[in-house]
Amino acid sequence: MRTLSFFTPVLVILVFTFSGCVENQAQLWQQGGDILNSVMSEQKSLSPAEIGLGLKDALKVGTGNVVIQLGQTEGFNLDPAIHIPLPENLKKVQSTLDRIGLAYLLDDLELKLNRAAEIATPKAKTLFWQAIQEMTFNDIMSIYNGPDDAATQYFRNRMTPGLNREMQPIIDASLSQVGAIRAYEQAIGKYRSLPFVPDVRADLSTYVLGKGLDGIFYYLAREEKAIRTNPVKRTTELLRRVFGQN
Repeated sequence: MRTLSFFTPVLVILVFTFSGCVENQAQLWQQGGDILNSVMSEQKSLSPAEIGLGLKDALKVGTGNVVIQLGQTEGFNLDPAIHIPLPENLKKVQSTLDRIGLAYLLDDLELKLNRAAEIATPKAKTLFWQAIQEMTFNDIMSIYNGPDDAATQYFRNRMTPGLNREMQPIIDASLSQVGAIRAYEQAIGKYRSLPFVPDVRADLSTYVLGKGLDGIFYYLAREEKAIRTNPVKRTTELLRRVFGQN
């Protein structure tokens, strides 16, 4: 956003006067006034429509960046902030199998849980973008004037049930695709063959879905804050105009 200077038209007038390019005083002041009006027009508040387009643009950029980051190989697995560990009730299985040299079975399962989340994440972009398009004017203004993670909170509150419903079959397919179900059955089979061990059950699909969404929301909040506060992250002209005034 350009900074308005009171002296802008005056400086232009002086340049024209001493260069001899303008001889008519009335014309000279008219040109100075035109420049002032042009600069002032850039300072006017954005319309609600422009704010809405800018915010939706920001959310699309943010969700797109998150999906690219988390949807690549090792996007979850090598990121300590969102790495998906074994469910708590499988850690006792891991401890038991470790005593007979079979802990690697659970290590393999843990890797595959993260792989499933990485494969499923890109499918979430369509769901987020659809939700962005369906935002009302009140939603947009509330997010625009809200805290740095207002959009992320909106997605969590409004989209979690729908995301769970839409992403569940994707997670199921991903778990099968990477061999997580087979790895789980193999580890549990070895575990159950041991004497005097308690029964352990794990709903891997629901677990990976929850952890996967947590990872998406974690980085979406960071992207949102960056776009609001860091000019470098405003990659389009509309983003620069909207968030340059916020």
